[in-house]
Amino acid sequence: MVSVSIETMFAAHSLFPLGPRAAPSGIGKSVAPPPWRITRTGLDGDRQGDLVNHGGEEKALHHYPRDHYARWFGEEPALAAALAEAPAFGENISTFGITEQDVCVGDVFALGAARLQVSQGRQPCWKLNERFQRKDMARRVQDSGRTGWYYRVLGEGAVQPGDRLELIERPLPDWPVLRLNELLYRRMLDFDALEQMTQLPQLAAPWRELASRRLLRRKVEDWSSRLEGA
Repeated sequence: MVSVSIETMFAAHSLFPLGPRAAPSGIGKSVAPPPWRITRTGLDGDRQGDLVNHGGEEKALHHYPRDHYARWFGEEPALAAALAEAPAFGENISTFGITEQDVCVGDVFALGAARLQVSQGRQPCWKLNERFQRKDMARRVQDSGRTGWYYRVLGEGAVQPGDRLELIERPLPDWPVLRLNELLYRRMLDFDALEQMTQLPQLAAPWRELASRRLLRRKVEDWSSRLEGA
């Protein structure tokens, strides 16, 4: 049974200009004072600068495993300052003890009085490049599979420090987030698996549609705009 304690949550109370285009962004989050109110669109007080590609009910909360920080530091010690504390990746929830291989799409978690469901993984974008001052950071996050994941909110409610994220339902045990990441970014033309992906009702619609387009076109979409901000 997956169960981890929540000590704090993070929110972007203000938007800041990011990159040469000064794009408004909420990636620079800070500790949100408890109790934390979870609504259908996420953590009360959090903001997103691009509501087309971030936020909304299917990406209400972003969870990034703190377990990955040590891996990133080991691979790139120059990132030490950026990784000194969460939320380096713009996450709302940071935990030790669960990663993409432990969490499946469709998993339902109790968190305090709220109920959350894993809706999709994260598709890294160019804002990570600016955040870490590395032009390839988004691609590195994608290639590593250490992306984190998003929740939709099935039930609103309040969360207190020390409340536990408790798995209460697992409808798709064969579909951990890590498998989705491998299918999207490594085994990109595994058509049998892509067909299965289109049939996962708990998976966010844009990801099912992405799989459908690959099946139709028999090729991988262009990632340059997302990863490089081109």
